[in-house]
Amino acid sequence: MDRIIAYIDGFNLYYGLKAKGWKRYYWLDLQKLATNLLKPGQRLEMTKYFTARITAADKDKQKRQTIFLEALGTLSDFHIYYGHYLEKPMTCFNCKNTWNTHEEKMTDVCIGTEMLLDAFNNRFDTALLISGDSDLVPPVEAVRQQFPVKRIVVAFPPERSSMRLRQSANAYFTIGQAKFRKSIFSDKITKPDGYVLKRPKEWQR
Repeated sequence: MDRIIAYIDGFNLYYGLKAKGWKRYYWLDLQKLATNLLKPGQRLEMTKYFTARITAADKDKQKRQTIFLEALGTLSDFHIYYGHYLEKPMTCFNCKNTWNTHEEKMTDVCIGTEMLLDAFNNRFDTALLISGDSDLVPPVEAVRQQFPVKRIVVAFPPERSSMRLRQSANAYFTIGQAKFRKSIFSDKITKPDGYVLKRPKEWQR
């Protein structure tokens, strides 16, 4: 069997779904999604999800993310890696007004590090990279150069793509809506301690 590890760029996937207006797919079983992307003869060894906790003042968004992360925590062979947000000042060139925004940091570095470590330790035959971030080209090329028998397949989220990633990977495709539709969590998920997580109502449409 072809051993697969899936590497999921959380924010790239989120903004791809957001660009499509597919809020109903935010409540996504990422383990099931990765499984649904496999071909015959492939076996999913584990899924690695890379994200950062929301630091915005919107407490409702923070709550929804926490519920989602707790739902992901019920999955087996599933690992979450956290980056962080960095406050970044912005200035309007026309009116010169300034404001602070937040920029997610470390996701691409963490993905590249994990992919290289897993290749070095021979944990996969094929890496399934769910992202459209061209910053991931260097680690993709490094894995292919150092481990030529291993393959990297890029699965682009909706509305996300990169010509450089296409050229660097062994293969690529865009995840279609049918795969998301088949990969949704149940509306209610019971944690091992008996606590019931409920799908946020904002994600039901």
